Amino acid sequence: MSKKPKKFGSKPKDFSSKILKILSQNANKAFNYKQIAAILDVDDTKSRNEIIRDLKLLESKKQIIESEPGKYLVKAMSQDYYEGTIDMTSRKTAYFISEDFEDDVFIPTNNLNHALDNDKVKVYVYNRRKGKRPEAEVIEVIERAKTEFVGVIDIQKNFAFVSTANAKMYTDIFIPKDKIGDAQNGDVVIAKIEDWPKKADSPFGTILKVLGKPGEHDTEIHAILAEYGLPYDFPVEVEVYAQKLDTSIEESEIAKRRDMRQTLTYTIDPKDAKDFDDALSFKKLENGHYEIGIHIADVSYYLQEGTILDDEAYQRGTSVYLVDRVVPMLPEVLSNFACSLRPNEEKYTFSAIFEINEKAQVMNQWFGRTVIYSDQRFAYEEAQHIIETKSNTIPAEISLTGSDYIVSDDLVEATLKLDELAKILRRNRMNNGAISFDKVEVKFNLNENAEPIGVYFKQSKDANHLIEEFMLLANRKVAEYIGKQKKTFVYRIHDEPNEDKLFAMQGVISKFGYKLDLRDTKNISKSLNQLMEDVNGKKEQNLIDTLAIRTMSKAAYSTENIGHYGLAFEYYSHFTSPIRRYPDVMVHRLLQYYLDGGKSVDQDLYEEKCAHSSNMESLATNAERDSIKYMQVKYMQDHKDQEFLGVISGVTEWGIYVEIIENKCEGMVRIREIKDDYYTFDEKQYALVGEISKKLLQLGDEVYVTVKNADLVKKQLDFHFLRKKE
Repeated sequence: MSKKPKKFGSKPKDFSSKILKILSQNANKAFNYKQIAAILDVDDTKSRNEIIRDLKLLESKKQIIESEPGKYLVKAMSQDYYEGTIDMTSRKTAYFISEDFEDDVFIPTNNLNHALDNDKVKVYVYNRRKGKRPEAEVIEVIERAKTEFVGVIDIQKNFAFVSTANAKMYTDIFIPKDKIGDAQNGDVVIAKIEDWPKKADSPFGTILKVLGKPGEHDTEIHAILAEYGLPYDFPVEVEVYAQKLDTSIEESEIAKRRDMRQTLTYTIDPKDAKDFDDALSFKKLENGHYEIGIHIADVSYYLQEGTILDDEAYQRGTSVYLVDRVVPMLPEVLSNFACSLRPNEEKYTFSAIFEINEKAQVMNQWFGRTVIYSDQRFAYEEAQHIIETKSNTIPAEISLTGSDYIVSDDLVEATLKLDELAKILRRNRMNNGAISFDKVEVKFNLNENAEPIGVYFKQSKDANHLIEEFMLLANRKVAEYIGKQKKTFVYRIHDEPNEDKLFAMQGVISKFGYKLDLRDTKNISKSLNQLMEDVNGKKEQNLIDTLAIRTMSKAAYSTENIGHYGLAFEYYSHFTSPIRRYPDVMVHRLLQYYLDGGKSVDQDLYEEKCAHSSNMESLATNAERDSIKYMQVKYMQDHKDQEFLGVISGVTEWGIYVEIIENKCEGMVRIREIKDDYYTFDEKQYALVGEISKKLLQLGDEVYVTVKNADLVKKQLDFHFLRKKE
């Protein structure tokens, strides 16, 4: 029997999602098929019939209703429609995130309908029957998370495309010929999406700025900032405004403040610091107690609300600390000069002053505006030398001056007593359930061209802990003072760790012989601290430190106080760094307002400001992380022939991640590159298993590698696998 001949023709169109989108965007208006056809710009009989068919289909599924003959409305208050945000994967699929769902809802590629990562969207959720995994379709993009993207331009004869290195950006951007501007083929550019026509595969855009050629240092650093929408210079009008500020210290202003200029006061900061937010003062009292002042730059005195300077600082939210530069929140005239608590200069400050006994208990407290005179600037290394040796001589090799010098006995005595009290404060904090994360920080030695010529690790010592404890004390006591008055305030909050992540971490660390006690929050804290102690100095330290930090919730700013889990504080805020953090400026303003007897401010307004500040902090953190990755890749470019010992820090179905022990640079060895056997991924063992030899490559194993490829644009390292360390 002969087969029937195939019928060729166009596949019937599915207008369902487009109809739902039109009706959802006009929820109170009924449409007939002719009106929908007009909006969709179709006028052929076949398409109109398909629209009629899909209207009937949607009605039968009870997704829309026929409000009057031939006219349709989206089902009112339908439980299947939700608003939330898009979380793209690197596989061109996404998840819908909403408070309405405990688990994120999967969105297939063909249901994205032009939504991009982090966009606010309206979706239709289907497959909600028992046993079925719910999925969603984007009905409307309510608000784009971003419209400006960094990428490399590929210029053709009559148009161009910009493609990004961002794995979550699944489309390139089409640039018409007249919107290419001065860009040359292969340039790194900032492109702005202006439109995305319904039938277009790619959004249409224009070139806003040319950043330079890929791989060039300034190009890549500016690209990192632009990727997160962060500026790298100030608008001219903001700089001009800042330059015109009166930054002199006036007797009339001093008269309004508590005068602390005669009290011993000094700063301890990193050797290369340019802005000094905080200073400590120390005085012995006749009753045997100590008066300890935590003095913070009075940024709010200069940064007046409603000015272009304040608007700019708020928009930035934070300073950004990249490997080779700081992008400050405030112009240099304020950040490095007027507000910076520089030695041998009088400065306006906002202070928390405590009377403290020998047991580090706070007997009395005072908050308010002050004026100070800083007697000395110490680098952490100099203060550490005093703590370790109890000597008043600072040797040339660690001295800021480059030569030996003598410190006054008063400063030595103050430093030793402050260190003693800080250790009690820290011990009390740990006993109350605080978690100690002294993660190793990767730092780079840079030459005059900002090229990395060496890697070193920064770890906190007693001098760092001294400053940390007194800053924590000020932050805690300021938050407690306002919190107990039940007035709107800006808190720094930190929720309990994620239970699922803790169990997953338990599975990993058990491979190394470690265990967590997950019975309750106090035991979790205690066992995490013990784990940090146990792994200190071991090859798996950085891997386990990183895993532990990932189990933690992210700290954020909020007017709703839930306490700070990681610090074990019931009340906590950020008061001590207003030069580099806008929330601290808000805290100063609110504290002064309440000290003056002000009533509680609008909580919704400040919650919005808190959300903005948390978001800007997150963007800055991502930029800082990317700049470290970039420098690591740049550093490894010059070490391609060198053999390195590394530790396996990740295992996936496509290969292993290896972190080099001596410099913490991480790269990937692809599974096909491991030539001594055929390896497959064993998820239960977190390992690759050799098919013939049964040899395991698992988390924590030490292996030897060399650099195969160092991609500056993608900030990725690929390694050659040499052998496992036996």
